[in-house]
Amino acid sequence: MRKTKRFARRVISVCRSAFYSYPQKVQCNVCGWTGRSFLSDSWHEGVNCPNCNMGIRHRLLFAALQNIDEFSIERLIRGKTILHFAPEERIARIYKREAAAYITADFLRTDCNLQVDMSDMPQVGNDKFDAVIALDVLEHVPDYQRALEEIHRVLSPGGFAILTVPQKDNLLVTYEDPSIVTEEDRVKHFGQRDHLRIFGEDFPSVIEGKGFVVSVVDESSFSEDAQKRNVLFPPTISNHPLATNHRKAFFCKKASQPSAITERYATFQSSN
Repeated sequence: MRKTKRFARRVISVCRSAFYSYPQKVQCNVCGWTGRSFLSDSWHEGVNCPNCNMGIRHRLLFAALQNIDEFSIERLIRGKTILHFAPEERIARIYKREAAAYITADFLRTDCNLQVDMSDMPQVGNDKFDAVIALDVLEHVPDYQRALEEIHRVLSPGGFAILTVPQKDNLLVTYEDPSIVTEEDRVKHFGQRDHLRIFGEDFPSVIEGKGFVVSVVDESSFSEDAQKRNVLFPPTISNHPLATNHRKAFFCKKASQPSAITERYATFQSSN
């Protein structure tokens, strides 16, 4: 029976792989897979790579690293000291290969170098890292503003925080309510049982207030061909009331002092 089930799963996997592999309309810029379309998640159709399971936020980040000189791998990752929260295995391999020192961290996971609370990192010294990476992490942190302050502290002068967060479409101000504590209510209000908030359009301003100069990269930072080829925007808009249809990657440069910030954030336009 077990052999039959394993064989059936294998047949299904091979058939699915064959179906999605041709014709080659889309390409994952993280792992290089090409095929007919990506897989769907619970809210969006055709957004997750069937090979590495990376989603829009990961491909958007890699599009910036690969195509925007100011945020290239050569400038932000290669030869740098990196602190990566909640590391994604596929991305971690690339960072580890490129970085001079690569440290992983998480509050709960035991497979990381550091088991640490992002909002309280006494074991990490000041100005320790050239880049801190946290993709869809801050929505899980009870005091995310304190976490931003800690990220600023551990970054070297001119270092970058590379962040993504779920942002409800057309929500002006980040919504959080500490009285919402049950998993059922968190799903209803924030979209996931372990989310503590859903971010609004004020998120870049909050980051600025913590001592960063913020550049925003979204699908409009790239050509229409790249948007479609790498699926940097959902092929079909989700009607879910909490959906993040317009994903953004935030490149946050540490200013010497919070009061030294003189420029507002802008949506970055790639020359490509």
